[in-house]
Amino acid sequence: MFERDGDSENDGRRERIRFWSTIVLGAILTGVVGALLVLLARANDNYDRSLGWQTQSMEVISQTRSVDAAIARAEAALGRFAVGLQKSDGRVYEYQWARARQFMAQLQRNVRDNPKQMELVEQLTHEMDIRGAQLGDAALSANYNQTVAAISKYYAAGQGQGLSQIDKLLTAIIANERTLLRERNRLAIADRANLNQAILLFSLLGAGAAVIAIGTTFSLIRAEGERRLARNEQLIESDRAAQLEAAVEDRTAELAHANDALRNEMIEREAAEAQLRQAQKMEAVGQLTGGIAHDFNNMLAVVVGGLELAQRSPEKASRHLANALDGANRAADLTRRLLTFARSEPARPEMMAVDECITSFAELIERTIGDRIALTLDLQAAGRACWVDRQQFENALLNLAVNARDAMNGHGSLTIQTLDDGEGRALAVQVIDTGCGMSPEVLERVFDPFYTTKPAGQGTGLGMSQVFAFCRQSGGEVQISSTEGEGTSVAMLLPAGTSGLDAATDTAPGDVAHPSLPDHALNILVVEDDQRVLAATVEAVGELGHTAVACGNPLEAETLVEGQLAEGRSGFDLILTDVLMPKLTGPEMIAQLKQRWPDLPVLFVTGYAGDASEIASFGDHDVLRKPFTLAALDQAIRRSGHPRPTEGQRLAS
Repeated sequence: MFERDGDSENDGRRERIRFWSTIVLGAILTGVVGALLVLLARANDNYDRSLGWQTQSMEVISQTRSVDAAIARAEAALGRFAVGLQKSDGRVYEYQWARARQFMAQLQRNVRDNPKQMELVEQLTHEMDIRGAQLGDAALSANYNQTVAAISKYYAAGQGQGLSQIDKLLTAIIANERTLLRERNRLAIADRANLNQAILLFSLLGAGAAVIAIGTTFSLIRAEGERRLARNEQLIESDRAAQLEAAVEDRTAELAHANDALRNEMIEREAAEAQLRQAQKMEAVGQLTGGIAHDFNNMLAVVVGGLELAQRSPEKASRHLANALDGANRAADLTRRLLTFARSEPARPEMMAVDECITSFAELIERTIGDRIALTLDLQAAGRACWVDRQQFENALLNLAVNARDAMNGHGSLTIQTLDDGEGRALAVQVIDTGCGMSPEVLERVFDPFYTTKPAGQGTGLGMSQVFAFCRQSGGEVQISSTEGEGTSVAMLLPAGTSGLDAATDTAPGDVAHPSLPDHALNILVVEDDQRVLAATVEAVGELGHTAVACGNPLEAETLVEGQLAEGRSGFDLILTDVLMPKLTGPEMIAQLKQRWPDLPVLFVTGYAGDASEIASFGDHDVLRKPFTLAALDQAIRRSGHPRPTEGQRLAS
């Protein structure tokens, strides 16, 4: 009994000794760790300060070289400006000289703690002020087109000592900073070594503390307690594993369901976005309707009036009929451009003369923005072209014009400007308005899809995102600048192509070219469900010197072809057919005929805009747009006998 009491007392004494030993050891380790942490923090601060000095020296060298480069580019641009008197060279000179001033300001901030460098920078600033005054005098003469004065002043400025003095100062600044950089590199290496030593000591101390802690822990934990704890943990882990497995199964099922729902939502969202994009385009078409209806009614008035005057005054019928034909041609051209803009089809890039496209599209823009907004065309890229989709370009231009109109609240000035970069690599199409401008917050999100500042129901938020997508798809970019209360400028930068554009061979509806008689008359089957159009087309084909056979029902076309062959004739030389007809469409009828007569030439005629997206149904045959002139019909008939192109059908305007 006394032994047990003694053992218990000894065990209690040993436990107290271990406890206080652990406390004392922990306090010592804490003190050592604290000291090492202070040492490590100081070494790290020294190293960070050395790195900061290195960065400052490299920035000083970089900014000095940037000043040198900007001065060189500014003087080169001024030389070109003095000789060529190109305003763009003058703007380049002003921009580069301003950049040199900006770099000088940055340089002054970075050397303000170095009196020696600060003195050199102040001397450099003084020399640049003198040099700027000399060059500015030459630029002023060039700006007033005084070539001789500008060249002489520029030459006189080049003969002075100012430029060489600037070069000496720039060289001295860079040399001083390089010397300082070498010293700072040496300090950084030493600070890095000190930091590494502190890290090593801290790591060794951490490892020692971990070993001591592990040993102390094992000495304080009794074996029986460990076994009991292990058994309890085993039971707990078994229950936890079973619960975790059930939770994983439930979560897997939830994720599968959520994945299916997300996939369906993505499909629905893509469909909704496609519908919104088309709705946005159709909204733009709707905005065109009011202005176009006015023009279209004016053109119809010319047609009706001319025909009535021709009936009343037969002796002046030729002049009145010519006026009526001109009005009809203008109405057809207006309708064709509207349908071309409205239809939805994939991108078809072409080499397009930008200035000519904007000039022809300006009429639609004027009708869209209204009479209270003055439209100005400042086109300075004559003869230059871009490889873009014409419809997408016109759509983007119209979106910018509509946004500008809304920003000006229907009253102001809108300018469309084209500029060449001078190197033949890019063209800038700039739309400038005098509207309310945009705040920085709006400007930051202006290209986000579905973002709009217009009231509900007045905008989809897709206009600017479509402009951005068009520029990216065309290999260019879009830039925008805006100031609240002053207006907005949006520039589409498009890659430029070669300046020589092939002249279009198709005859537009407004052309008045007179067709010549064909080399040999063709036997043509004309298929058209509208009897008035059928009669007019048959008469037009006969006027061109060909033989026309009328067919008012596409179901009878096969019988007529067989009848021609049964009578011992050579058959029809061409099938001229409408596209949209009841019971059987033109492409369906041709597909049936091709099964028996695969080499039968075909010319499709249509006035429906949606047909242009159904390329596969036309095969490699020509498509003639309604309404058409005799010249366009003659060209299409002549071309239909040529070998088919491999890239698809040709569209005759």
